[in-house]
Amino acid sequence: MSLLKQAEEIGPRWIEFRRELHRHPELSLQESGTAARIARELDRLGIPYRSGVGGHGIVAELAGSGSGKTIALRADMDALPIEERTGLPFASEHAGIMHACGHDAHAAMLLGAAELLRGEALDGTVRLLFQPAEEINAGAKAMLEEGALDGVEEIYGLHNLPTLAAGRAATRPGPMMGSVDRIELEVKGKGAHGALPEQGVDPIVCAAAIVQALQTIVSRELSPFASAVVTIGSIHGGEANNVIPDRCRLTGTVRAFDPDVRERLRAAIGRVAEGIAASHRCQVRLAYIGQVPVLANDVRAASLAERAIDGILGAERRDEAEPVLAGEDFSLYLGAVPGCFFWIGSGPERDAERAYGLHHPRYELNEACIPVGIALLAGIARESLKAPPLEGF
Repeated sequence: MSLLKQAEEIGPRWIEFRRELHRHPELSLQESGTAARIARELDRLGIPYRSGVGGHGIVAELAGSGSGKTIALRADMDALPIEERTGLPFASEHAGIMHACGHDAHAAMLLGAAELLRGEALDGTVRLLFQPAEEINAGAKAMLEEGALDGVEEIYGLHNLPTLAAGRAATRPGPMMGSVDRIELEVKGKGAHGALPEQGVDPIVCAAAIVQALQTIVSRELSPFASAVVTIGSIHGGEANNVIPDRCRLTGTVRAFDPDVRERLRAAIGRVAEGIAASHRCQVRLAYIGQVPVLANDVRAASLAERAIDGILGAERRDEAEPVLAGEDFSLYLGAVPGCFFWIGSGPERDAERAYGLHHPRYELNEACIPVGIALLAGIARESLKAPPLEGF
């Protein structure tokens, strides 16, 4: 029986498990109930695990009889602060919290893959990482610091994509997702009456100039072929309509697709903000918070994953993934060991490109993708364990 057929046979159980998680979503760093549900399934399957890793993370292990390498498979499990508007019978029962990124399905897929692999005579070890706090780019770092990848030689992971039809996958060797940094600026001026601006120093006017000037970094200091984004997402200054406040605060996100461009952006943002502030007689304080690096797949690991995907789905159902500036803290794992991260379609069979995207309150996952994800994770593990180690990382 094919691996996909096996996954389809056990699929209903994991679809129901996914629905249970969907009803009870938990925010980053608060995934205690989710972790408990995952632990119960691991107990049922007889798979040993360590809980409380990097917060509410779980590290389980399928130890084979052979002396082969150790690889890891990862699934995230946190939800988002979004009010669900799908109308599904298993919609979130927690106000203002929703599994709008499909991490409930990722956890179900990894558990399903574990069920398929547990009875096999593996020539090596498969480590299962159930990661918390992906949405705030904190979980991978915390799990790494607590030894989640100690002894691991390769790692693989996936993410559902609702604008790709279920039953398809998309891969890309090399850089695939952008780096993510957070910026926080505080512009300090001098408060005054709104009718007497000459008596103050207006930080709101200065902040507006900074927002505009930051956009010229990408358009005028970088090559048109260098992918980068500087977005200011929030501005807060003042309370009354006729009062010039003494300060204004801005926050934003910075994305890049190349480590050198990332460093250039960091230097330029500080220079531009300070220069604009000085020209407006203001002071500015910049906090530049590095979060995750560029997600770059190892070329050899990507080739291995593609062989497994093609063997399960057929090469005609695998696309080349377009690079995106969305970020993923899976990139931190890829900085430690070689591996591959890929997309699995979770959209409708027709017109998937028109589906509601990730993080939307009406995002819906096509549950037909769950058996597919189970088969792909199990198949990649099989393919990796029978292949020689990826040396020279």
